[in-house]
Amino acid sequence: MVGLTNAVVVVAVVALVLVRQFRARPINTDRRWWLLPVILGVIALREPGILDVHHRAESAVLLAVELLIGLAMGAGWAWTTRVWTEPDGVVWTKSTKASAAVWIAGIALRIGGYGLGAALGLHQHSSALMLGFAGSLLVRGGILTWRARILVAPAALSTPPLGASPRFAAAYGDSGRPAEKERA
Repeated sequence: MVGLTNAVVVVAVVALVLVRQFRARPINTDRRWWLLPVILGVIALREPGILDVHHRAESAVLLAVELLIGLAMGAGWAWTTRVWTEPDGVVWTKSTKASAAVWIAGIALRIGGYGLGAALGLHQHSSALMLGFAGSLLVRGGILTWRARILVAPAALSTPPLGASPRFAAAYGDSGRPAEKERA
């Protein structure tokens, strides 16, 4: 039952994160961007079944691969996210089509890892998926916060003139067009 609960938590958090990240939204560099990944990591690590008791070494390798995929996915996701400041100094982010490609590749790799584990006869716990996702969120949040602070630092040195155009940080795979803020 715990595995089902973890799977539901992972699916709910992924859905929430995806919906939020593909909309233009302000980013606050002072908030605790690391809190949700830490909570997910603690939930994942508290489960005793994260490693298969009959195949500890193999399941530990598979868990390490899951973590590496999660970390790479988080970095790819962060570097393909558009980051810009408006003239009022607010930093905005929005995931791009390249970000969606990173998600698709990450999911495909995770399915491949799960298939490999199943072929080897390993019991795979949903907490490994949750831990990998926590790693993705942690790396993504850290990189985006760092990118946002870099954009804010030069802007803080001088007051932008009235009617100034926004400043952009390049995102990999980005066409360079400004993203539109969505109205609520």
